[in-house]
Amino acid sequence: MTKNNYQSTRWTLKALLPDPTGEVVNQTIEALEEATTALEALRPTLAPDMPGKDFAKAVTALEKVATLANRLGSYGPLWFSEDTQNQNALAFMGRMDELLADIQNRILFFSLWWKELADEDANRLLAYAGDGRYYLEKERLFKDHTLTEPEEKIINLKDVNGISAIVTLYDMITNKFVFELEVNGETKKFTRDQLMTYVRNPSPEIRAAAYQEQFRVYQQEAPVLSQIYIHRVRDGAAENLKLRHFSSPIAARNLGNHIPNEVVDTLLDVCTEQSPVFQRYFKLKAEWLGMPKLRRYDLYAPLSDKSDKKIPYSEAVDMVLDSFNEYSPRVANLARRVFDDGHIDAEIRAGKRGGAFCSSILPGMTPFVLANYTGEPRQVATLAHELGHAIHALLAADHSVLTFHSALPMAETASVFSEMLLTDRLLTEEHDSKVRRDILAEAVDDAYATVLRQAYFVLFERDAHQMIAAGKTPTELNQHYLANLARQFGNSVEISEDFQYEWICIPHIYHTPFYCYAYSFGQLLSLSLYQQYKQEGDAFTPTFLKILSYGGSASPQHILTEAGINMADADFWRGGFKVIEGMVNELA
Repeated sequence: MTKNNYQSTRWTLKALLPDPTGEVVNQTIEALEEATTALEALRPTLAPDMPGKDFAKAVTALEKVATLANRLGSYGPLWFSEDTQNQNALAFMGRMDELLADIQNRILFFSLWWKELADEDANRLLAYAGDGRYYLEKERLFKDHTLTEPEEKIINLKDVNGISAIVTLYDMITNKFVFELEVNGETKKFTRDQLMTYVRNPSPEIRAAAYQEQFRVYQQEAPVLSQIYIHRVRDGAAENLKLRHFSSPIAARNLGNHIPNEVVDTLLDVCTEQSPVFQRYFKLKAEWLGMPKLRRYDLYAPLSDKSDKKIPYSEAVDMVLDSFNEYSPRVANLARRVFDDGHIDAEIRAGKRGGAFCSSILPGMTPFVLANYTGEPRQVATLAHELGHAIHALLAADHSVLTFHSALPMAETASVFSEMLLTDRLLTEEHDSKVRRDILAEAVDDAYATVLRQAYFVLFERDAHQMIAAGKTPTELNQHYLANLARQFGNSVEISEDFQYEWICIPHIYHTPFYCYAYSFGQLLSLSLYQQYKQEGDAFTPTFLKILSYGGSASPQHILTEAGINMADADFWRGGFKVIEGMVNELA
């Protein structure tokens, strides 16, 4: 194994702004003002019959505004993620939100004019759009859901101090939580990420206690957290259903993802249809653990006692980079940039945002990765996952700032593939049958968490939006979530009443409604692609890297069709479940 000796450190955000309180911020704001004024000056030239070179000039001006806006707008949330109680970060974020809402309103005319063009005129001008072409094509998808300029401006201004502020409060409340758990006779205090490592503990009592403590703390704020969600849903309904006339709440997300409603329905239907694959696994797992039936507390129970096993951060990084290097040295070198540039924050700190994410700001700029590395073996896969996102963004670095971000359903492709590379490496190197069984079981556990669990979150969201519109209470939402779990697990898992609060613990449904099917989409897609890789070997690598290098410069349908995949075919999604079923069969 290569020794890189990387240490768990706090990231540096200097690539974005050297100092959030320094003169560079004012200079960047001035540059954004100049770029915005330059774009505004082009407004009189916008016409259906305008010369192509003038249209190209407008697109270039739009890209310049987006570049500067991304730089200013991204710093605050990343700074806030370091410490969600940091008042300076909050103040900076609020200042930038208001500034960028004003900028967005000033350049709104371009988007509205573009959407109003006749198809013939738009198609002529698209030839001069350069790499911004797909961004503009996607903008026109929203033609029938766009309001007048004054209405759009009001919504932009309202969101800054409205729903965006409320979601920030959710983060502030939940990231301040402190959890207590008795371990080895001593009561200790934990962040949520630290607490959740104990749901994989060999002790059934500790697993149950960890979940019970999570729900105890969240339940104390459940009235507030559920109200935040209810207002999040009502805000979305008021805008997307009443004003923009989308057919359903999820339809707005689907259009943003450029995925037909029917494809999302097919994906979710196949997930419910195939739930017995995981139900069978959970019954087998109960047998292996010597239990009559798994409790929901036991879902991620290890099959052997590895409670004391900790993997040092530097060793974990080496494991991930080595697995990447075996697949493609180019891929490994891209991942290594995140560490070499100091763009990863893996420390455990009070107040730091929980979980893990990768934030890609500008084409070619090394993405920023946040993790909460606790040393558990599971965290190695988390590192691989988030670095996969970074690789995806860096492979798309040649695209416009408008098109290098992939659509949400495609965004999980590289991350899940990266986890599978790591798992495959571990299986290849391991000859002990019990350890191999543990690795495979963890892979199935992860597949459940990424495919079925996420799909059922979205199924709950669909129902919750309807229930809130009908005036249902938080208590009724809680009970419906329990019913959702009952459908998901059938008779394979025993579910206790405290899991009724699990839904308020899921940040995605607050931050980005209906995001979670992107995980199911990405995992099942990656399983299919990985099977191709296993069959074709190195010959498949150029195909996969080409998929990633598209970024967001083409629709998911275009990218996948080119790779020979029909996402509208239910059998394609079933194929992903067959791979999971194969792992279960190998375990059985």
